[in-house]
Amino acid sequence: MKIEEAIQQKRPFRNAYQKVIVNLIYTQNWVTGQLQQYLKPYGITMKQYNVLRILKGAGKPITTSTIRERLLDKMSDASRMVERLHQRGLVVRTTCPTDKRLVDVSLSKEGEQLLAAMSKFEGKMDDIVGQLSETEAEQLSELLDKLRK
Repeated sequence: MKIEEAIQQKRPFRNAYQKVIVNLIYTQNWVTGQLQQYLKPYGITMKQYNVLRILKGAGKPITTSTIRERLLDKMSDASRMVERLHQRGLVVRTTCPTDKRLVDVSLSKEGEQLLAAMSKFEGKMDDIVGQLSETEAEQLSELLDKLRK
């Protein structure tokens, strides 16, 4: 569906730049809604899922400041998310051996099990953009990368 139809726009956009901004915002909200529906049965938010994936990718304990640097949503409060995940038993916090002021965070067994159970979620993420060929998906990623330069 074209963006004009999706938002029931009656007049043309001022220019292609305005159209792409509106389309990006609309599409981001649509993708977020799709992802939230997939995450709902697991009882975690997208931001929490992002933290769990960062920890899995790190493969070793990392600090909350490192998590903050790697988050997709830079406005998120990494410390608060880590605390909530810790309360649920999904992450482990330990005092950093080299700097007692820092806390290292890693996945707990429960966190690893949750991510393993959610492995089918990754295929559903692919389905969200499944209308695109792999070449088109790569082109779109390159265009989005170019936009952020």
